[in-house]
Amino acid sequence: MTKRLLISFAHPDDESFGLGSFIGRYVAEGVEVYLLCATNGDVGTVSPEMLNGYSSIAELRLAELACASQILGFTDIHLLGYKDSGMMGSETTQDPQCLWYQWQHNPDEVTRKVVDVIRQTRPHVIITFNEYGGYGHPDHIAVQQATVKAFELTGDAAYTTAHAPYQPQKLYYNRFPTLLLRIGILFMRLTGKDPRKAGVNEDIDLQAILDHVQPATTAIDIAAYREIGRRASACHRSQGGGRITNNPLLRLLGWWQSRKQLLTRVSPPPERAGIIEHDIFENVVLDEPTMEQRS
Repeated sequence: MTKRLLISFAHPDDESFGLGSFIGRYVAEGVEVYLLCATNGDVGTVSPEMLNGYSSIAELRLAELACASQILGFTDIHLLGYKDSGMMGSETTQDPQCLWYQWQHNPDEVTRKVVDVIRQTRPHVIITFNEYGGYGHPDHIAVQQATVKAFELTGDAAYTTAHAPYQPQKLYYNRFPTLLLRIGILFMRLTGKDPRKAGVNEDIDLQAILDHVQPATTAIDIAAYREIGRRASACHRSQGGGRITNNPLLRLLGWWQSRKQLLTRVSPPPERAGIIEHDIFENVVLDEPTMEQRS
């Protein structure tokens, strides 16, 4: 019987930067891995020369996602088609077509779209961002909240969509590597910089990211799939994928962190603190949906 996993993220590149090697492992093991990508990434910063041959940033970002998908081996990708909202507080969050605006004004519609993807793909396991959206991006927060709500509703027969009710068995949050965060915060402070104003636009709060990291419950060995993750990330050139740091300490830390993928299991809630499992499909009861259920 086939195992099925749905990853519910916001932008083209979230899948590779956040879970590339992890996805590579489970695809190699025969798992059907589906991606829900809520936005087209069109507010991302892109060097003008990278737009050669593309009519828009959105077209470029989705082409990069298609490249990564070929490497990672997704069974299918479900695009919700919202515009990228940009960072919290920016003008772009007021665009009626962006995800954050829609989540603030039409949350039921966004949730219904996520429910419909869940019912169509029928995953045993779902992974999304944590409650802070990883690094506080409004699109990350919106898709996280919509996914959690959809997880609660998708098995309810009274909640109608185009597909039949189906209840996934597990829900996880992706998790930032805390060691790299602590090193980054320390380095910024030692060099006289404010870790709450990191990034090119000084709109990334490293301390808030660290403060919102939840305890890991699940550790997945991904060491053998690092190359897949690296190649998938390199597809997202417009977002810095494929760059290699010259800092030997950061390279060593990156190598160490890439050995394990840590996750936080939300449902069912962990029965004790610490790492409780080394496989997201542990204790999952497999079913085999009929073609009618898949349609």
